[in-house]
Amino acid sequence: METLNQLGEQAKNAARLLSQAATPQKNEALRLMSQALVDHQETILSANQKDLAKAQENGISGTMLDRLTLNSDRIYAMAEGMRQVADLPDPIGLVSQMWTTDNGLTIGKESVPLGVVGIIYESRPNVTTDAGALCFKSGNAVILRGGKEAIHSNQAIVHVLQKTLIQTAFPPTVIQLVEDTSRASSTGMMTLNRYIDVLIPRGGAGLIKAVVEHATVPVIETGTGNCHVYIDKAAQLDMAKEIIVNAKCSRPSVCNAAETLLIHEAVAQEFLPVIEEALSAYQVELRADEKAQAILQHAVPANETDWETEFLDFILAVKVVSSLDEAIEHISRYSTGHSEVIVTDDYFASRAFQKRVDSAAVYVNASTRFTDGFEFGFGAEIGISTQKLHARGPMGLSELTSYKYIISGEGQIR
Repeated sequence: METLNQLGEQAKNAARLLSQAATPQKNEALRLMSQALVDHQETILSANQKDLAKAQENGISGTMLDRLTLNSDRIYAMAEGMRQVADLPDPIGLVSQMWTTDNGLTIGKESVPLGVVGIIYESRPNVTTDAGALCFKSGNAVILRGGKEAIHSNQAIVHVLQKTLIQTAFPPTVIQLVEDTSRASSTGMMTLNRYIDVLIPRGGAGLIKAVVEHATVPVIETGTGNCHVYIDKAAQLDMAKEIIVNAKCSRPSVCNAAETLLIHEAVAQEFLPVIEEALSAYQVELRADEKAQAILQHAVPANETDWETEFLDFILAVKVVSSLDEAIEHISRYSTGHSEVIVTDDYFASRAFQKRVDSAAVYVNASTRFTDGFEFGFGAEIGISTQKLHARGPMGLSELTSYKYIISGEGQIR
């Protein structure tokens, strides 16, 4: 098993080569890797079954098991994501600005790769291909460190990608996997300043907190998603029901799932029984404040912790509010800055919500589940940034670049 220093040195060397690669070469390699995923899906699915069997032995929850599970459809989606990345414009080498100074110097601002990107993530094997494709297209070598739950799946996927890269002009070390899933390897990546240019944690609150607190490598903080849906007094209630069911139940184990429902008191009496019935089909547990509890049939009392929790499960906190102001105040206090929704036909309420709510994605009349790189047209995503420096929201190709100034003169001196 290679050490982190070996992986880092290999990644640094590979990054220098990749940063100079022509766009057609990168695109062709991505298409070959995409096809290889489909061609070798049986190998990948067999490896995934080993991970699933171990996870079930360890009593992993149903929602977390869903994050880990691969099937033919999901592998095709992973392959399609890589193809879409190949079809996107190359962000490298673009000169976004050009000007001439008073002394005749011509100065341009040109996009360049970050270098070596480290990704620490948990039990979703699709992150392996998403991160690999986006880093590759944006000229970055990547060191992937997945969780122990998905180790066999990740090994199989990376083996397929590296075996394909051998057939191209690129070294397979542009995409590498840390096969040691101990805490030591995670901690080691956090301090691998000599080789890693930026570290991106993608997972639960505990992982992200640990990386942010202990990393000496620059970090882009991603996605704990305590996401809110607010049902305004001017909402279309049929629409509201569909949005909430989708946001909570379509895939509760992901960061863009809704965790808290806020509802205006003017429509609470009419709407809460309707949404309770709709959510009961999914056995969603409702944790409600006193006003909502008085209307709901089977809710349990919510406590302070429930308002700030990313459940990642079939659990929804419910609160009745007296105004748009109260809803925004609640979101401001408890949100993680990921995704928030207002359902309303009141234009002025919708504009106030979008202006005053300070999250990465703020929706009017649409599900939080759209906060996703694929849905935003990025082909895939490296993660969803909830910070403000450098990148925010779903991170695609442009968020994996920096820039340099290119200056031309005619002998000027200062």
